Amino acid sequence: MYKEIAANKRKTFYILVGFIVFVAAVAYLFGMLIGDVLYITVGAIIGSFIYAIFCYFSGSRMALAVNGAKEIAKRDNPRVYRMVENLAITEGLPMPKVYIMEDAALNAFATGRDPNHSSVCVTSGLLEVMDDQELEGVLAHEMGHIKNYDIRVSMIAFALTMVISLVADLIFHVVFLRDNRNASPYILLAGIVAAIIAPIVATMIQLAISRRREYLADATGALTTRYPEGLARALEKIGQNSSVTKKQNTATAHLFFANPLKSGSLAGLFSTHPPIEERVKRLRDMGSHA
Repeated sequence: MYKEIAANKRKTFYILVGFIVFVAAVAYLFGMLIGDVLYITVGAIIGSFIYAIFCYFSGSRMALAVNGAKEIAKRDNPRVYRMVENLAITEGLPMPKVYIMEDAALNAFATGRDPNHSSVCVTSGLLEVMDDQELEGVLAHEMGHIKNYDIRVSMIAFALTMVISLVADLIFHVVFLRDNRNASPYILLAGIVAAIIAPIVATMIQLAISRRREYLADATGALTTRYPEGLARALEKIGQNSSVTKKQNTATAHLFFANPLKSGSLAGLFSTHPPIEERVKRLRDMGSHA
């Protein structure tokens, strides 16, 4: 399990580096179309980091608000609050804020910029369906996201995705709305291709980060509880019921424990989560080698 955690951390780092390089490459192409490569490229990279910093400090509050999450105290729901409290003590982490979403879906998510500024949210449906071992497995998974700083990675990846989409949109408008009679046809063609594929590539990179994060958090949660079977059973229950939330928000879908989007939607086709069956299999393999 420790080898899997280390490998996933390395892969996530490499993907994020590639993400930043891709931002620079798209910005460079945009600069060629505008006629000012250095200014545009440097400006885009600086702008990316400024936007990432903005998301770093305010993204978690936005994620909680758009999903209708309400903060609770221990007296409001002692069961879930004490579980989070015990897991925080076990992991040596500060106590995160605890939120509940009034939603029948079986789901949860963690957000924040670091362990000192983190929150854990569960749906009311999850609390109703899961027994204590299963709920503890899900919460340990979410605490794993906090421990592994996945919450920070998610915010930065989301910010960079938005920057790439913005630059791609600008390229599209420059190619089709400006007078480009003096521009090289090869550069124009490259601009059209970049405008089409940039958002797709950005989304796929974000999805790759998200999927690896889920495997990593599963492994971390299993290590914390010393009982992978609890988390495996929770995943099976979610597969038999539904993790689709009432509020459909593609911007925060990657934060959730299981895919919260409708499978029939276009966004649902590009799932930010690995298959539940594969996650269960890995957990059961961990349990058999424990």
